[in-house]
Amino acid sequence: MKVFLSADIEGTAGITMWDEARKHIPGEYAEFQKFMTAEVIAACEGAREAGADEVLIKDAHATARNILLGDLPDYVRIIRGWSGHPDQMMFGISADCDVAIYTGYHSKAGDETNPLAHTSNLRISRVLLNGEVASELTLNARCAALYGVPSAFLSGDKRICEDAIAMMPGIVTVATSEGIGPATNSLSPVKARALIFDGVKKALSGDFSACLPPKADDYELVIEFNNPVDAYQASWYPGAVSNAPRSVSFWHRNFFEILRAYKFMKL
Repeated sequence: MKVFLSADIEGTAGITMWDEARKHIPGEYAEFQKFMTAEVIAACEGAREAGADEVLIKDAHATARNILLGDLPDYVRIIRGWSGHPDQMMFGISADCDVAIYTGYHSKAGDETNPLAHTSNLRISRVLLNGEVASELTLNARCAALYGVPSAFLSGDKRICEDAIAMMPGIVTVATSEGIGPATNSLSPVKARALIFDGVKKALSGDFSACLPPKADDYELVIEFNNPVDAYQASWYPGAVSNAPRSVSFWHRNFFEILRAYKFMKL
């Protein structure tokens, strides 16, 4: 069994402030870099216990150079940095992967359930897909589904776990924390790692074939920006339509074209 793991940091147990997620703030970031890495390893070990031969990790936060390589087990491969491919946080996934799992994921822009809630960047106020507010997971699980890969496990804040279950009822989740305004109520890192190990092992030991997001005949992507200048620039992507001073939309039947448009329009 080959497992694809997309790893973010803003849903790591205990994380509360942006400085803890930013590489250029070494004093605070270093602690949560270790916690992020440890949660990734717990997921890898759970996958191994469930029979995984290989785990391919996509470091998917900010610089994409966060995970401490020296701590990783020998059955792991890791993709670091950004290739420029529209799959973005899922780059490297392919039809030969059996399953996708996610660690450190966070609630979407517009939610108030994680002080670090966002979708892709802080210039975006909301992303909508077919009229529903979308998270990074909304796009990434559908990206995996393009390759026929189901999404069986997610760890992150409480709201993204709820959203994951609503989208894919069979997915196993571990809620590491819950936001209360600018504060968080979190599991201890030790407890979070234990639950992630158990959760991944459970998810991958069962039948996860149905853990796919629902398909649609076509897709409308809407990006609402905080600044009308960003919306104006995004409106020049071929096929994009300016809906309002801060809102741009794009329609296509092929979800890969949605991913391609999003990659360029959100910059």
